[in-house]
Amino acid sequence: MNKDMKLFLKKFIPYFKDYKIQFAISIIGMIMAAVGTAATAYMIKPVLDEIFIDKNEQLLYILPFVLILVLAVKSIGKYLQIYYASYIGLDIVKRLRDEMLEKILSFEMDFFHKYRSGELISRTINDVERIKLVVSNMIPHMLREALTIVILIGYIFYLNPKMAFFSIIFLPLAVKPLSKLAKKMKALSFNLQEKISDLTARLSEIFNNIEMVKANSVEKYEATIFKEENEKINKISRKAVRTSELVSPMMEILGGFAAALIIFVGGKEVIDGTMSVGSFFSFLTALFMLYTPIKTVSTLYNKIQDAVAASERIFFILNRTTKVKDGTKSLEGNITNIELQTVSLKYDDKYALKNISLKAKRGEKIALVGNSGGGKSSIVNLLLRFYDTSDGKILFNDINISELNLKSLRNSISIVTQRVYMMNDTVANNVSYGLLADKEKVIKCLKQANAWEFVQKLEEGIETDINEFGTNLSGGQRQRIAIARAIYREPQILIFDEATSALDTKSEKSITEALENISKDKITFIIAHRLNTIKHADKIIVLKDGEIVCEGSYDKLWQECEEFKHLVGIQK
Repeated sequence: MNKDMKLFLKKFIPYFKDYKIQFAISIIGMIMAAVGTAATAYMIKPVLDEIFIDKNEQLLYILPFVLILVLAVKSIGKYLQIYYASYIGLDIVKRLRDEMLEKILSFEMDFFHKYRSGELISRTINDVERIKLVVSNMIPHMLREALTIVILIGYIFYLNPKMAFFSIIFLPLAVKPLSKLAKKMKALSFNLQEKISDLTARLSEIFNNIEMVKANSVEKYEATIFKEENEKINKISRKAVRTSELVSPMMEILGGFAAALIIFVGGKEVIDGTMSVGSFFSFLTALFMLYTPIKTVSTLYNKIQDAVAASERIFFILNRTTKVKDGTKSLEGNITNIELQTVSLKYDDKYALKNISLKAKRGEKIALVGNSGGGKSSIVNLLLRFYDTSDGKILFNDINISELNLKSLRNSISIVTQRVYMMNDTVANNVSYGLLADKEKVIKCLKQANAWEFVQKLEEGIETDINEFGTNLSGGQRQRIAIARAIYREPQILIFDEATSALDTKSEKSITEALENISKDKITFIIAHRLNTIKHADKIIVLKDGEIVCEGSYDKLWQECEEFKHLVGIQK
């Protein structure tokens, strides 16, 4: 067993410990199947020597029933082993998928920017599926066959040590080639899984951006790229099959040499009278039975390399730690103030924010304005703690944000962005997302968001299913439901990233009034592109290249801030 295989099994030992009873039954089944196989070979001797040669009629009436019993023990044992091993394997796979998603969801946003969604889906579905075949099928099968090998080798040595030695003398010749094939198989499997991840990621990008694909008439272009990537997977798959299937002919040829040698040596002993015909055929049967599990173990060992490669990709995720560590303190009571103290943020080696200092009090509306790339969204990312600051501190009620429990922090904040997120679920469940859906509260929030008028006209009202990405709703309707979701959570901090951008003038006015009402006793941050919508903000922060260049009221900035004048001038 090579180092990679040992590490693979070591990773799964903690999982197997939780299935002691099922594992014990599976082991009993393996022993029954292995003993039954050896007993079948043993029965050849009395059938030939006692019945066909010595004409023992009494034994003729007994052995058929013994054979039925042996085969029954073997088949029942095989059933017990397969069922309980599969039970263990399938349950471990279920746990692995659960752990994978839970772990992935705990990671910081930077992780999701570096790894494509399709690749993460592939690791959670395809890679774990490869583990399932091994844990629930291949390893138990290999253990059963290995146990059968041990019992059969013991039996042939019991029958004739000399012939047994000649029968297994060829086995060491297979060790080195099998080891090389296993290494090659692992490399091919790893490469194949990477390519499948790439293909899954590409498909995810195509389907998520299907409007862009069709609008630009690039269906054939995307199909061509897919065909090229698919062909690469096909070539690697063919190499993997070629490598895997080399094991069988190699073991067959070695088995042929061994069988030929045994027929020669055994035949000579039968002719010389030192071995009975029954003993020889019993030995030969056991030998042929022995080479089948040896070949099976060799083939399975080679195929398991596919799962070894998959496990490395899986445990890379499971062993990774999030860079944003959860705090222990909870936000209790009202959030009265937020303060950023000389905060800086770097994405890789580039500064997104430099020495940002600002204060916000309960009941205040803070507007963040500036050209694209100025740092507006980065401030929001820090408030939600999608990232940690590179320098400086963020305080909520004078408590460092890094000390706060993430759930407590994020439950206090609602955000509505230009990009509206919809789940393939009912209107009610989209509004109450992650919380218990209270029908009356859902309707109240929809009314506040100016969405009830169109929702009540839907076929099933708030129980109407929203399609994936909300394609059965207009852009404005989706945005109003997103606003209702923000209201439903009863947050203490509201963040609006141009939350009314997809609405007509009339709807924008009514929702702006609703937002004014719900934000009176909250801290509100508004990322604004249309500057006429923030005239009544308590404070406007003007950002440029990650730095604050001006701050103050609309009138003050209009008089004193050249950058603000420039921004207003662009929109006129």
